[in-house]
Amino acid sequence: MMNFLTQIDNLALIALLVVSGTALFLPTLSTLIGGKGLSPTEATIWINRRKAAVLDLRPLDAYKAGHLPGAKHIDAAGFSASVEKLKLDRKNPVVLVCETGTLSRKSATEMQKLGFAEVAALDGGVQAWKESALPLIK
Repeated sequence: MMNFLTQIDNLALIALLVVSGTALFLPTLSTLIGGKGLSPTEATIWINRRKAAVLDLRPLDAYKAGHLPGAKHIDAAGFSASVEKLKLDRKNPVVLVCETGTLSRKSATEMQKLGFAEVAALDGGVQAWKESALPLIK
């Protein structure tokens, strides 16, 4: 009788198990590292139903060219100071937005350190928002 691990069919199954296990764990891992990521649809629910504050981290000219409804522009360079100026309630949810989602993920961690309970980044940023045919305000 052959060893279970050395049978070719079983190797494929084991590889599949490892890959799918990793795929299942990765979203959890990225959430732990950089806060929660929201799809444009989830972000809309946070904004409409949960009254989440929306902070736009893009340069001012990009913000003026078109931003999410109700979004406030925030200077990414002086992030902590800019957040403090807004005097947001730390118990309310916050959605961070940038062009592609990378900067907002990093900033989500900073916001959590500032004591905000629920912070999420818009996955794919404003690009994903536009691709979902959601409105931008000028």
